[in-house]
Amino acid sequence: MKSSNQSPSVENENENNKEKQTVQNIKELGTNKVPTKDDKTIQCITIIGEIEGHFVGNPQKKATKYEHVIPMLYSIEEDPEIKGILIILNTVGGDVEAGLAMAELINSISKKVVTLVLGGSHSIGVPLATAGDYSFIAPSATMIVHPIRTNGLVIGVNETFEYFKKMQERINEFITRTSNISEEELTRLMHAKDELVSDVGSVLIGKEAVDCGLINEVGGLKESLTKLKELIKEDNNNETT
Repeated sequence: MKSSNQSPSVENENENNKEKQTVQNIKELGTNKVPTKDDKTIQCITIIGEIEGHFVGNPQKKATKYEHVIPMLYSIEEDPEIKGILIILNTVGGDVEAGLAMAELINSISKKVVTLVLGGSHSIGVPLATAGDYSFIAPSATMIVHPIRTNGLVIGVNETFEYFKKMQERINEFITRTSNISEEELTRLMHAKDELVSDVGSVLIGKEAVDCGLINEVGGLKESLTKLKELIKEDNNNETT
């Protein structure tokens, strides 16, 4: 007769932990069957909802906190097993400084990065979508390109105007540096007056974002993963030659 290596109390604790994890998975993901992957070559990061920066957003809204994403990117950079990152975007935009900080960090990482726009990547989500080595957009996904703006009373109009002007220049420089769009075309899209009802800007759907040079290709998860694996393979070949 085999004897158990664990005491009944330890076994009960393990069972309770498993049950808690199952309940947590159902609450967070809607299923108790979470796929696991032993191969750590590719890491997936999701940027969804509102980009939350220095101020806490509405607790009723989905949000991506930049103080969560930045340590994650650092850990990936330091992990030798991870060779590539797939970033899936469905964001309405949000804090400009936080979004641009994340975009710069994504662009500066040594791992290969492919971005995929699903649903939408609006406002400061645009530079996040162009920050990788290659970008995809789903056929039905949208990107809203418009100048940065603020809500409420502005004190010190001239100084604030200059600050926003410089911030806009930083965003435009990043987008033109990390995509194939020209500065003239980007400016035209940002100041179009016939697309949005109460604002200037442009709505780009799927292929329109590719045609203007913002995004590399129309595609989904399959195409994004295939491209990322190709980039990783090319990178490995360059290291061995």
